[in-house]
Amino acid sequence: MNLRLKNAISNRKKDLIILLVLLLMPVFLNVIHFEYAFTIVSFIFIYIIAVSGLDIVFGYSGQISLGHAAFFAIGAYGSAILHKYTHIPVILTMIIAAFLAAVIGAGLAYPASKLVFHFLSLATIAFGEIVYQLVAQSPYDITGNFTGFFTDSVSIFGYKLNTYSKFYYFGLFSVLIFLLMKNNLIKSKVGRAFIAIRENSHAADGMGINVRNYKILAFAISAFFTAFAGGMYAHCVKFISPDTFMYKQSVMFLTMLLFGGTASRFGPIYGAVSVLILNEALRATEKYQLLIYGVLLLIVIVVLPGGLYGAYQDVAVKFKKKGVNKC
Repeated sequence: MNLRLKNAISNRKKDLIILLVLLLMPVFLNVIHFEYAFTIVSFIFIYIIAVSGLDIVFGYSGQISLGHAAFFAIGAYGSAILHKYTHIPVILTMIIAAFLAAVIGAGLAYPASKLVFHFLSLATIAFGEIVYQLVAQSPYDITGNFTGFFTDSVSIFGYKLNTYSKFYYFGLFSVLIFLLMKNNLIKSKVGRAFIAIRENSHAADGMGINVRNYKILAFAISAFFTAFAGGMYAHCVKFISPDTFMYKQSVMFLTMLLFGGTASRFGPIYGAVSVLILNEALRATEKYQLLIYGVLLLIVIVVLPGGLYGAYQDVAVKFKKKGVNKC
């Protein structure tokens, strides 16, 4: 019991130190005049939320999805269009679009809940392609089609977050809220049901867990996370076009998750940070992005099956064992 308490206190201290560093980071970046870093960090915040959503459906409930770019698009276009035609505050349109995506995600999961492995992945790919075609060739040109259209920035009590540096704290606050929501979900009865379904759906069904309903719920929650991230993206960049929501975006989400580590609190964070930084470093090779992501996935699956976070935990356990042996 004492060991658990010590570990809990140690983890809290680490979390507080990380939070303090993140809160003070803008001051440091302004001092060194490295404003481009705000752009990268803003995208990292957005992708952490999106990948955390994918982790709920893939990492915790064991359902393969290669169409999460569709929910990202629904959040982005849904929020932007709602604000454009109704003038509802951006914060509210982002939440409304996320709920809309959750409903659509549940609708997709209802017939797809019986599918497994490659059949489910093919269904999600098809869904992603349908949404892409709808935003690229929309009725009455409502989405701007391939031309795209400009969006408004997030506004809080009349204060517009129209630069990446201003968007920083909103992104950080959003990440903290969504990670807290995910953490509480996984520790709840619902989260335990997700894990039971992932491990053995037949055994979970035998224990009285309604497998179909929980799979639908996992997809709905996952869609909500990813769509909200899509809304953040639309109002952070202030311009959206179909190119952002192609199949390669879904591959990028999955790469981030597998690279960071599935079914973990910090896996999506590790994955979003590492892959985005790598993406920036390899920007000149944009044509070969899918190839690079494919190679990364192979490396992770073969060398680091637990992702970067899993590798970090393994190293930490080895050091602890060495320390105990020395004592």
